[in-house]
Amino acid sequence: MSQPVRIDLEGFGKAYGGVPVLRDVSFTLHGGRVHGLLGENGAGKSTLLKAVCGAVAPDTGRILLDGRPIPVGSPRDALRHGFALISQELALVPAMTVLDNVYLGRWRHRFGWRSRRGDAAAFDRLVERTGFDIDPSALVGELPLAARQQVEILRALASGASVIGMDEPTALLTKTETDRLLAVVRDLAAAGAAVVLISHFLEEVLSICDDVTVLRDGRHVMTGPASEQTPGSLVRHMVGRPLDLLYPEPVPVPATAPVLLRARDLRRGDAVRGVSLDVRAGEIVGVAGLVGSGRSETLRALFGADPRDGGTVEVEGEEVPPGSPSRAMRAGLAMVPESRKDQGLLLGRSVRENVALAGLGGRQLAGFVRSRAEGEAAGAMLRDLDVRGSDLGGPVWTLSGGNQQKVLFGKWLMDRPRVLLVDEPTRGVDVAAKSQIHRLLVDLAADGMGVLVVSSEVEEVLGLSHRVLVMRHGRMVAEFARGEATRERVLALAFADDAPPDDGPAPGGPPAPHPQDTTIPDTPTPDTVTPDTAAPGIATSAEERP
Repeated sequence: MSQPVRIDLEGFGKAYGGVPVLRDVSFTLHGGRVHGLLGENGAGKSTLLKAVCGAVAPDTGRILLDGRPIPVGSPRDALRHGFALISQELALVPAMTVLDNVYLGRWRHRFGWRSRRGDAAAFDRLVERTGFDIDPSALVGELPLAARQQVEILRALASGASVIGMDEPTALLTKTETDRLLAVVRDLAAAGAAVVLISHFLEEVLSICDDVTVLRDGRHVMTGPASEQTPGSLVRHMVGRPLDLLYPEPVPVPATAPVLLRARDLRRGDAVRGVSLDVRAGEIVGVAGLVGSGRSETLRALFGADPRDGGTVEVEGEEVPPGSPSRAMRAGLAMVPESRKDQGLLLGRSVRENVALAGLGGRQLAGFVRSRAEGEAAGAMLRDLDVRGSDLGGPVWTLSGGNQQKVLFGKWLMDRPRVLLVDEPTRGVDVAAKSQIHRLLVDLAADGMGVLVVSSEVEEVLGLSHRVLVMRHGRMVAEFARGEATRERVLALAFADDAPPDDGPAPGGPPAPHPQDTTIPDTPTPDTVTPDTAAPGIATSAEERP
C-alpha cells in the first residue's frame, strides 16, 4: 500500500423503530493508525461500524475515501472498496469447514474449478502470520466460541482489506491469543491499513490505539490522540460523569445463614471431577480458573443442562434430579449462560417475549398466554434493570450488547429464583453496564438470594465474592474467604502445570468448613506469576477496574 488512506465519516444517523441510535456522527480515520471506538453499550458503536462496513444501511451519512464519495450499500460493496468487518455477533456458516468459511465467496479457482490446494496454502500462511492454532478441516459449528472468533478474524484478514472494523475481537480470546491478535493489528496498521477497534478493555485500547473516538447516546463526544487519555478520562467521556470503578461491597453473610445450594461429588466426564460446594443465602461464591478448567461445565451440571455422571445436587435440602433444567427451575435454580446469542436469547423475538420466556408457564391460562400480565411483569423488570434502546415489542437484536445482557438477567429473575448461577456476567459489556450488573448481583445477594458466579476476569471474582473457589483440571483446588485471595495466588493455582489427575474422580465430601485452613501457596514472585499471565481484562489498578 503506497500511501495510507483517509476515510471521512460525515453525518451518520440511524434509528430503529423511531428510536435514534446514531445522531449526526462525523470523524476521520487514517490509514496506518489504529482507531479506538468507545462508548457505553447503546452508544451506537457497533451500529456505526456496521454502517461503515455495509452491514446496515444508515438513514443519513456518507463516506469519503481519500476525498471521493463512495457507495457502501452492502458487505459486498464494502469489500470491493476495501472495508471488512469482524462483528461481535459472529456471522459464520456452522455446517461448513473453517477453510470454507475463511474464503467464503473468495475461493481460488484454477481452470474454472475451485483450487482447494490454493486456499489451503493461503490459509497456512494466514495461520502462521497470526499464530492461531486451528484445524482448517474442522466444522465451525463444532468449535468453541473462542475458536469461532478466530475464524471470523481470519476471514477478515484474508480479504486483504485496507479498512478493518473489529467489534470486541478479544472478548473470547485467552491472554496469549489476545497478544497474537494485537500484534497482527499492529502489523496491519504498519502496512497502511486503518483499523477501527471497539473494546471494553480500556487498557487494551490505550496500549494499541493511536486515536480514540467516544460516542455517547448516539452522538460524537470527542476524537483525539490516545496518548492524551487515561482509563478514568475515557470513562468520564463515555458516561458524562465520573464513575466509581470499584466493586460494591457485598453485605456480610452470617455464619447461621442457611445453605441454599449443596453439591456433593459432582462428576461430568473429564470436565468435572468430584466437585463439592455450598452456597448460602445472601452469599456470592465466585469460581475462578482457566478456560477448560471445568467452571462452565460445573454450572451446566448443577442446572441440569448437561447430564451428570454422578454426585448429588440439593436446593434447600431437596435433591434435584440430574439432567433436567425444568426440574432445576422448579426447585429454585436459574442460570445465566455465557453466550447470550447462542444459549440465552431468541434474537429475532421481542424483548418482552425474551424476558417472559423462562417463566412462561406461570403466565398462562387454559393454554393461552396472559399478554397483559406478561407485558406488565416484563415492563417492570426492564425498568428495574434500566434496559434502554427499544420498546417491549421490538426485537431483542436491536439492543446493544449490554442491554441484551440485562434482558438475559431479567429473563431468569422474573420468577425470583432461590439460587442464581451466572456464567461470565459481564462479557462484552462496557464499564457502565458492568457497574450496573455488579450492583445487581450484590443487591440480589443482600435480599437473600444465593449467587454462584463464574468469570474469566479474576478481578471480577475477587471484587464480588464472599468466597472464591479455584478450579483446575475439573477439580476445586482451593477456597478463599473474602480478602484472603489475591490475583497472584488465584493465578498461581489456576496456572499450575501439573497434569490432569488420572486416578478417577476425587472422593466426595463437603467443602472445607474454614477457607482460612485451606493450604495456600505463598504469593509467587514475579518469576512465577507476572501481569503477562493474567487473563484479558484483568485490571492492574483500582482505576482500571471495570
